[in-house]
Amino acid sequence: MRIVPVSCLTDNYAYLVVAETGEAAIVDASEAGPVREAIHREGARARAIWSTHHHWDHVGGNEELAREMALEVVGHASDVRRLPAISRAVDTGDAVRVGEVVATCIHIPGHTLGAVGYFVDTGRERAIFTGDTLFCAGCGRLFEGTAAEMHASLSRLLELPGDTRVYCGHEYTESNLRFAAHLEPSNTDVEHARRRAAKLRGEGKPTVGTTLDEERRVNPFLRVRAPELRATLGIAPGVDDVSAFSAIRGAKDSFR
Repeated sequence: MRIVPVSCLTDNYAYLVVAETGEAAIVDASEAGPVREAIHREGARARAIWSTHHHWDHVGGNEELAREMALEVVGHASDVRRLPAISRAVDTGDAVRVGEVVATCIHIPGHTLGAVGYFVDTGRERAIFTGDTLFCAGCGRLFEGTAAEMHASLSRLLELPGDTRVYCGHEYTESNLRFAAHLEPSNTDVEHARRRAAKLRGEGKPTVGTTLDEERRVNPFLRVRAPELRATLGIAPGVDDVSAFSAIRGAKDSFR
C-alpha cells in the first residue's frame, strides 16, 4: 500500500490509497484537477472515492471524477442526501476495499454529524483517514455536533493502535502547534513537533502522517486532563473531561 497526499484548494489534502495491484481509492476528492493529475502521475487506476464528510472542500471533485472514472462513492449513511454522487452508504464496522487494501469505517461525529474515518491495517502498517475530525495537533470545529460527540469520537480514535498514522483533511499543523505551545509551554514534545513541522513545511512537504501515540503527547484535544493545560485555561482539576474539552475548543476558536 502507498499513501499519496494530494494538495488541493488552499490547504486541503486529498489522498490516494494505492494497492499493490495499482488500484486506488481517493480519500476526499476536494477538487478534480489535482486528484486526476496525481492518479496519472502515480500510474494508478482509481476505483472509489471514500468521503469523510459532506463539506464542499472535501467533495468538490466527487461528481466529475465519479462520472469520468465510473467510481463508487462512499460516505456515511446519514449523508446520503448531502454528499455528491454517493453510491454506497456505510456506518461503523462496515468495510470498503480497493485491491488488497481493506478499510474499516468508523462513525466519528462532531465536526459534522456524518463524519466517518477510514482505518486501514495491512499487518505491516496502519493508517486512519480522519477528515476534519482529528487534525495533526488539533481537531475540527463543532459545526454540527456537540462537544460530547466530538470528545467521544476522538476517544474512539484513540482506541486504535498507537502506531496508526493520521492522515487528516487540512494543513493546519503549525498553527495547531502554536496553540498547543500556548497551553503547555513546558511540553518538550510540542516544541519538538513544532521544529519538525517547520522543517517539513520549509521543504515544501506535508506534515501529515503523525502517529496516534505522538498525538497523545502534543494534541490539546487529546490532553484534556493535562495539569498545565488546565492551569493555563483556568479549568479546575475536578472539571469533567467533556467540559474541559469544550473550554479548549472555545479557546482555540478565538486563538490568534
